Amino acid sequence: MAEVLSLLRKPLVLDNKSYADVTHDIAKPLERKTSTAWWAAFIISVGVLLIGIAAVVYQIVTGVGVWGLNNTVGWAFDITNFVFWIGIGHAGTLISAILFLFRQKWRTSVNRSAEAMTIFAVMCAGIFPIIHTGRPWFAFWLVPYPNFRGPLWVNFRSPLEWDMFAISCYFTISLVFWYVGLIPDLATLRDRTTSTIKQKLYGFFSLGWNGSNRTWHRYEKVYLLLAGLATPLVVSVHTIVSWDFATSVIPGWHTTILPPYFVAGAVFSGFAMVLTLMLIVRKVMSLEAYITTHHIENMCKVILATGGIVGLAYATELFVAYYSANGYEQFAFINRALGPYGWTYWMMVGCNILATQFFWFKKLRTNVIWVFIISVIINVGMWFERFVIIMTSLTRDYLPASWASFTPTIIDLATLAGSFGLFFTLFLLFARFLPMVAIGEVKGVLNYGRNGKGGHA
Repeated sequence: MAEVLSLLRKPLVLDNKSYADVTHDIAKPLERKTSTAWWAAFIISVGVLLIGIAAVVYQIVTGVGVWGLNNTVGWAFDITNFVFWIGIGHAGTLISAILFLFRQKWRTSVNRSAEAMTIFAVMCAGIFPIIHTGRPWFAFWLVPYPNFRGPLWVNFRSPLEWDMFAISCYFTISLVFWYVGLIPDLATLRDRTTSTIKQKLYGFFSLGWNGSNRTWHRYEKVYLLLAGLATPLVVSVHTIVSWDFATSVIPGWHTTILPPYFVAGAVFSGFAMVLTLMLIVRKVMSLEAYITTHHIENMCKVILATGGIVGLAYATELFVAYYSANGYEQFAFINRALGPYGWTYWMMVGCNILATQFFWFKKLRTNVIWVFIISVIINVGMWFERFVIIMTSLTRDYLPASWASFTPTIIDLATLAGSFGLFFTLFLLFARFLPMVAIGEVKGVLNYGRNGKGGHA
């Protein structure tokens, strides 16, 4: 019976790897000399990050007038980038927490990198609301701490205040969840390294891990608890971000479909970013035996499903605007599709809906090059989605006398580029010094899909 069942399962690790092989293959890239390619990528990322830092410093010194904002378009690139990066961070928690609770074993090879991506994306997202205030040195006023400012207190009815709580909780839980999952692997690196400094660092952060049965038992309990805490955050965080728009009276914003629409879009864009990064990591670090075409195909199926939800949301918005007979609402969507920024709307539709349809075909879902290209296209489309929702809804509102166009400035573009520089700089540092694949978890599924003779079915 076991051999019959193994024929129905696809192995999660290829090439008949042993436990020692898993440790060696994943830890080896961390122990060898830093490659020239890594240094080149790191220098480029840091260079782009420095450009972004220079743009932010200039904006703080000069004022937010250096952006393309005006009296009509008060939100533009800054909030677009904020919502984009928050969405990118959703796939990590989904892969780590929700798929763990549902016992989806294929998550084990990609969850570590997805969790790290979540942390880095949330860090990038948190920058934009702070600098959008124009006085980032007063950002601590968002925290409801005892103060001496008399009746001045945070407005708990403001969705922007909810953002602060949601993002800070999401970042904290994600960071703790990622770190707890790292502890067994840090102990493995501690025992393998010959560097005294690395031994002390790995030993300190592995919290005295000894691999005993009692230690594993407690670890699994804590990991399960954190997965349960992180799961509702996947839904709550982007739901709260959507309320920034849904609680307004701007045509195209005040709609009840935004919370589920934003959550589905966040998972959609997050999985696309995971694929974009993991396909590169898979090739560069020779992890094809651990990140297999089975993993890639499963993630493509999730993208296809959530992309269908996003497409349905687009159609629902148009239908509700038509059925409501609200002239302002109808004009908002006509302006999105046929107005002066209509090209951004069709870019959004083309990248998010049309490009995703290729994933219906198994040959394309298992073709690494095609998957990489489509994943990049989806990320571009999801950035344009946030731009369309935010910017085009503001350029033309109730009064034609108040209509205004928006054109990004060089500071807008440099700040956006800087956020990508920060993200890739952090990801490169993670790839260089910490295991990209969870060694302990992969060993737990090593025999999944193998027949009774130890080979793959």
